Amino acid sequence: MKSLRPLFVSTRLWLALIAFVLLFVAAYALPFLFPLVQVAFVVLVILIGVDGWLLFRTKAGVFARRELPDRLSNGDQNPLAIYLENRYVFRADVEVIDEIPFQFQRRDVLFRTQLSPRETRAIAYELRPTRRGEYNFGAINVFVLTPLGLLKRRYQFEQGKTVAVYPSFLQMRQYELLAATNRLTEVGVKRIRRIGQSTEFEQVRPYTTGDDIRTINWKATARRTVMTDRDPRGASLMINAYQDERSQPVYCLIDKGRVMQSPFDGLTLLDYAINASLVLSNIALIKQDRAGILTFSDHIGQLLPADRRTGHMLKILELLYRQKTRFLETDYESLYASVRTHIRQRSLLLLFTNFETVSAMHRQLPYLRRLAKDHLLLVIFFENTELRSLLDQPAADTEQIYLKTIGEKFTFEKKQIVKELSQYGIQTILTAPQNLTANTINKYLELKARGMI
Repeated sequence: MKSLRPLFVSTRLWLALIAFVLLFVAAYALPFLFPLVQVAFVVLVILIGVDGWLLFRTKAGVFARRELPDRLSNGDQNPLAIYLENRYVFRADVEVIDEIPFQFQRRDVLFRTQLSPRETRAIAYELRPTRRGEYNFGAINVFVLTPLGLLKRRYQFEQGKTVAVYPSFLQMRQYELLAATNRLTEVGVKRIRRIGQSTEFEQVRPYTTGDDIRTINWKATARRTVMTDRDPRGASLMINAYQDERSQPVYCLIDKGRVMQSPFDGLTLLDYAINASLVLSNIALIKQDRAGILTFSDHIGQLLPADRRTGHMLKILELLYRQKTRFLETDYESLYASVRTHIRQRSLLLLFTNFETVSAMHRQLPYLRRLAKDHLLLVIFFENTELRSLLDQPAADTEQIYLKTIGEKFTFEKKQIVKELSQYGIQTILTAPQNLTANTINKYLELKARGMI
């Protein structure tokens, strides 16, 4: 019986058996059909035998393996691939079912293809995880059919593989590449006009869109033009690049309280904050600043002091990977005490949290003012995008008018929070979750360009 476990009946054979049942029934009414149906049934049995022999005569007729990254990026489309090899001597119809982790809640990872003899093919697809942690992949189930298509033989490969889902390192690499090539504007990061700059010369480089025209080096431009006069396409303006102020401490303070558990597009606000913190920390290191992390909820979580030594980015990634939401009220008094004790140098503090009402902000305002007194504090909280979509729809009845009125009240309170924090000299960002990373980097570059850190 164990040898028959890989054997399955195809849809074509089931349809043929149903057809023969109907023919045998019809033969009782028309006896002359009975010998013909018997002969046809014997032929079907012979074909089933031949089909089974073709499938099982080769011990390993198909080979498959899953091309899986060492870790997956949370909130991003991660590329995966299944490689198939047909070792049969005939063209095989193949059905592939990949047993992906239950966290994806998908049962449609089914692929159908045809493989010629000795042909190799790759099936590419993508998965988007929305939770950090360990994901367990099951087996790759490969069902093979011969050209007759009556029986199926199942092969199973790579059972029980575990992969960790980390914060969005794919997004981090994308921003890192764009920052290195001066193309951050492609993802919504604005060019910030520098108000004053360090006089320490760094290099002469080609002009790119958004550079200050006052830094054009006309002598270098003239020399480059002379060198490329035979090929005018190679000519370009050259500018003087100056070093930014370096080694400024930049801390991401991440609230893990219940206010950060709200979902948006499959991810929680905490996951958006973690992904943005990872990207911003990497940009800060590229800008030669020092990046640190502090997590907190009803008590202080983990503190990673600001640094920029080799391997520090890996420490940040591992720290953010382990963070989980706590369903308790956030203790800002403990946050202030911890910052006062462990962060002595004036730093840029990016506080990722969420305030739904003005009264909720007022309860924490004394601690925010104390933090802003010793450091440059940037409070980052979130718009309710579902509420915005409700307000954009016209009201059709009294109930919808009532709901829109309440929605307008909450939207107004968010704007009032921004205004009140600004009155105390506290920088703020009110952003939709999907725009969090770009808006945070924009603000960081703006504060750095203005010399506030």
